Amino acid sequence: MRKASLNADYVRTEISRWQARSMVMSTRGIVAAENPLAAQAGAVVLAVGGHAVDAAIAANAVMGVVAPMMNGIGGDLFAIVHDVSTGNVQGLNASGWSPEGATIEFLSSRGMTMMPQTGIHSVTVPGAVSGWMALHEKFGHESLDSILSAAIMHADDGFPVSEITALEWLGSVPALQADPNAAALYLPGGRSPAAGEIFRNPELAETLRAIARDGGDAFYRGEIAERILRCSAQHGGAHTAADFADYKAEWVAPLTTNYRGWDVYEIPPNSQGIAALVMLNILEGLPLGEMGRGTVETLHAMIEAKKLAYADMLRHVGDPRFAKVPVEAILSKAYARQRAALIDPRRAAENVDAGPLPTHGGDTTYLCVVDAVGNIVSLIQSNFANFGSGVVPDGAGFALQSRGGLFSFDRSHPNALQPRKRPLQTVIPGFMKRDHLSAGFGVMGGWNQPQAHVQVISNIVDHGLNIQQALEAPRFVKLTFAGTDLMMESRFPEEVRRGLFERGHEIDLQGEFSNMVGGGQAVMHDARARVNYGGSDPRKDGAAIPEPIL
Repeated sequence: MRKASLNADYVRTEISRWQARSMVMSTRGIVAAENPLAAQAGAVVLAVGGHAVDAAIAANAVMGVVAPMMNGIGGDLFAIVHDVSTGNVQGLNASGWSPEGATIEFLSSRGMTMMPQTGIHSVTVPGAVSGWMALHEKFGHESLDSILSAAIMHADDGFPVSEITALEWLGSVPALQADPNAAALYLPGGRSPAAGEIFRNPELAETLRAIARDGGDAFYRGEIAERILRCSAQHGGAHTAADFADYKAEWVAPLTTNYRGWDVYEIPPNSQGIAALVMLNILEGLPLGEMGRGTVETLHAMIEAKKLAYADMLRHVGDPRFAKVPVEAILSKAYARQRAALIDPRRAAENVDAGPLPTHGGDTTYLCVVDAVGNIVSLIQSNFANFGSGVVPDGAGFALQSRGGLFSFDRSHPNALQPRKRPLQTVIPGFMKRDHLSAGFGVMGGWNQPQAHVQVISNIVDHGLNIQQALEAPRFVKLTFAGTDLMMESRFPEEVRRGLFERGHEIDLQGEFSNMVGGGQAVMHDARARVNYGGSDPRKDGAAIPEPIL
């Protein structure tokens, strides 16, 4: 039984609660991030007059300090910005490209038959700093020096390593030991820091000071670029000064679909965001609200829709500057109905192929910000695998990403490795709006992300959950593209798991709040009530922190 609150349009409370946390509510801004130190840094920037973009950069910079395996200035970035002054929803693609000399022939001549997942040949030009500069140039109010000050302080003075971060760091020890610079930086005393232990990174503090002083030039044309290029040369990489100097983040129009009255936005290819929209289009023809939240019927439909959407994404998505991605055809509602008709309500499909389209027309951190007037930034940033490539340039204080590992060696595929090309990207920020409500949301976790986005959206739209409940609710994940394997959190009732097993799903049961299904954050703005909401996933160390009154 539910008891509606005064703001019955959105917020509902239950007499018998199952959620672990309440939403954060404020008439001022809110920052939700995977570490409270990062969320706090962003909230303080809001309090001194910063735009939501300023706060997002501040929070992201701190995340690169306190969770270096997940993200940092050696990685890539995507963002969606909702500007209330114009009503525009804009996307930013700050994913880096491969070096000019990176070709399949180049790697084949070195004995490789597929893309390496670590090492210098998995390193694409990091796009995160260029993304910061593009965001700041378009929307920023505060100086870079002010925005990056908290990250610099935490790097210089040190910070206590959080619980989940300590576990992820420990799991990365063998990879870090493979690179002398990585081991020296991230394994002080020959081991990973324990939870609560202070970790300092003065080299990263100096790098951030250079960016605060000289902006993107420091990273792409100055001393930081020089450090990366020397590192690449030492490891036999193909990177050149021009690869860095020529790179620039790109503003893009987000892809969108309408799901039961909500406009949902995702970053276009080369990201996998299109898969989330295809899933929603397929599911829109099914009465998920009537089928019930977390039931066998609903979960089976979502899992099968995931397989269909991911098959299309894997077959067709690449860098649109190199290959035509049939976005309009893939997002067609008519096409979605054709794909939905392939779902057998009684049996899990073992193999799913990409559909015949009409001829016309690891590891990551996610954070989001809403400011007092309702501007929203949905931002995701990643090294790909833990500590990315495992390669650390001398004196730089950060690891280089391994996004190049997602390229294909199949020359006929749209995601085939080519010079100055951006690989298929798993990281995606999300945004949705309806009438007076707008929300930024995201769930990190590699191939998990589109299916996690859809589960959060469905929890809100189909089942009436608030953003905190939508994040906390148990989730499933299928990390493979074929077969009937499936991971599920143990909070799904046994009778539901049994029902899915009877339909052919092979369940790998995870813990109650498993890191395998990713961790998310969300913010929402109610323009009519002039209230902001924040939610933070208990699967991570994070928090949603409101803007303080200084």
